Amino acid sequence: MDPQTIVAQNVDEKIIYNSIVYSYLFWLFGALYVIAPVIAWVLFARLLYKKLSGQHTYRISISHYVWVFGMLFMLIALVVGHLDFGLGIGKLIKSSIGWAKGWALLAIFPLIGCLSIRPEIIYRACCRVCKHTILLFPLFLIAWKVGLPSTLYVSPLSIIGGPGPEFFSVSLYEIDPGSGVPRWRLFTPWAPALGMLGNLYFIFAVQEKDSRWKKWGIAGSLLMVLMSQSRLGLVCYFALIGFFTLFKLVRSPLLYFLLSPLMLLIGVVGEATINKIQISIAAIKAARADSTRVRQALADIAVERWMNEAVVFGHGIVERGPHMVEYMPIGSHHTWYGLLFVKGVVGAVALAIPMLVTFLMLLIRLFSQPMARVGMAILLMLGLYTFGENLEILAYLFWPGLIVLGMTLRAEEPEAVLKKAAALKD
Repeated sequence: MDPQTIVAQNVDEKIIYNSIVYSYLFWLFGALYVIAPVIAWVLFARLLYKKLSGQHTYRISISHYVWVFGMLFMLIALVVGHLDFGLGIGKLIKSSIGWAKGWALLAIFPLIGCLSIRPEIIYRACCRVCKHTILLFPLFLIAWKVGLPSTLYVSPLSIIGGPGPEFFSVSLYEIDPGSGVPRWRLFTPWAPALGMLGNLYFIFAVQEKDSRWKKWGIAGSLLMVLMSQSRLGLVCYFALIGFFTLFKLVRSPLLYFLLSPLMLLIGVVGEATINKIQISIAAIKAARADSTRVRQALADIAVERWMNEAVVFGHGIVERGPHMVEYMPIGSHHTWYGLLFVKGVVGAVALAIPMLVTFLMLLIRLFSQPMARVGMAILLMLGLYTFGENLEILAYLFWPGLIVLGMTLRAEEPEAVLKKAAALKD
């Protein structure tokens, strides 16, 4: 098939492809936050049905089960936390629904990767969204220039409930309170989340086989990162470029010729290099000093209250912070601090173990399976963003990455194992 022409071959591919391609349309209706959990549970039901009826699906691996058990422990921690603090049945039900729309997706979407879905469908769909972003950007720029309202409206779908109205609002631009310059979040709830999505789309654009769509994908993903003005977004983007560049050179003798003098040079100017890195980190933090201060204060409050009040199972729910952190939720802007505060050590371990197991499984296949490199790049991105975002809140946006990650973790079919064994004998 011509790489320019990629058509969904089954119902599962159609659902996924259309859900990604029409992101801007769903955003106009404020439906993006609703779409992801719906397709997650619908496709999960289809996976179960196909498994039970003996239809073709890929084998679920141990890594998939580790994610499932990890997210179930998240639910257990949530229930115990509510019981410990006597939060009542109403809040427990509400939080459980939140779990089904958040943490549960980190296990369900990788499982969906065991359906008969080609990664190329997801790559192409995301490149199309990048193209839409480039074409629409002049409109967002004009909206700021002519002084249109930054937020047009909040969708009536917000009545369903969610983390906040920003998840259902249609925003044309926003003004950074610290610098006074515009930044954009497009169909995400805040600008740094757009940077995260730009990095995910960059990973997929690099895998795109058609050169025209690859160019749209790379250009659009970079535009997303730049529009977001996210410091973490830029750091992650450069890290991904380094990751993919390294694997292009890893089989080339040129890499080792370059590394030898480089290692010698680092040994000579090592201390000066470390100092420059520290200065660069300080400059990045100073670029948005107020944001850095608030993030640090939120982290300090989360750790202090976790250690003194709820070490094992956490507080059960998110709480608003004081005035010094602009009333932002305690533990927000950081997955690990948020987990410790809300779900305690149990929650933090429930995420750390699946991520570690996934890292080890992908590391084993890294040099033998190209898809493992894609999965490792996604895991690298998720790992970096645990230090700047709450993953569960944004799972409704980066779910295509979770499906592809699930594809990289699929267990090998028996036929493939037998072929490998026969090749080794020969």
